[in-house]
Amino acid sequence: MNTSTALLVSGTAALALALLHIATFALARRLGRYNVVDVVWGLGFVLVALCAAVFGDGPASRRALLLILVSVWGIRLSLHMFRRTSGHGEDPRYTALLDRHGHTPGVAVRRIFLTQGLAQWFISLPIQVSAVAGPVRGVAWIAIAAGVLVWLTGFVFEAVGDRQLARFRADPRNRGVIMDRGLWSWTRHPNYFGDACVWWGLWLIAASAWPGPLTVLSPLLMTYVLVRGTGARMLEQAMRDRPGYREYQRRTAYFLPRPPR
Repeated sequence: MNTSTALLVSGTAALALALLHIATFALARRLGRYNVVDVVWGLGFVLVALCAAVFGDGPASRRALLLILVSVWGIRLSLHMFRRTSGHGEDPRYTALLDRHGHTPGVAVRRIFLTQGLAQWFISLPIQVSAVAGPVRGVAWIAIAAGVLVWLTGFVFEAVGDRQLARFRADPRNRGVIMDRGLWSWTRHPNYFGDACVWWGLWLIAASAWPGPLTVLSPLLMTYVLVRGTGARMLEQAMRDRPGYREYQRRTAYFLPRPPR
């Protein structure tokens, strides 16, 4: 691994994320809501993958594969978040955060934009490292094949789960009803489970060549955030008093899918 190339990839990725969040913060101030940052979550990873593909010196086929997988996932997620947040007010999570720490631009920058930018940079380390890692040899190709399979499983769970929930919410007859159909009958958080699988799949691809395996903390952090951080746990707290949700919890798996009871 060429150290100077690694620093170039990492530095350009950090710069791209910084510029993205500066522009997003300016837009958020103009719109009067900070949840616009959720729209660029996926796009930030696409920018990192693009920097890795352009400036990396690892095998071009692996860089191209990661760019394609990250772009498909990231663009779909950003489009979904745009449709979900467009025309709505501030996200209650950000309102509660600013209520605790103060409604000032400085607090928003530190607690929302800087935090998400740093998280994106760290979580995307498998993409950055893979771009400068050596060639794949021997049975390491199995890791790439397994990574693509895990990524595909995660992408299907996330995309289908989001689509099923959107269609369910669009039906006025379902107002006040708990979504427990399709993938949502196998796990209470198919989109979060899918998101975790996507990043474990990308890590497996990166782990096909040294020092890719060392970036395992990145998917671990992503999984922790999805399960115990601002993902499933926070949503469960917000939903626990909804009529019918306790029964839904008893018959449906929390995170890892299993057949409904």
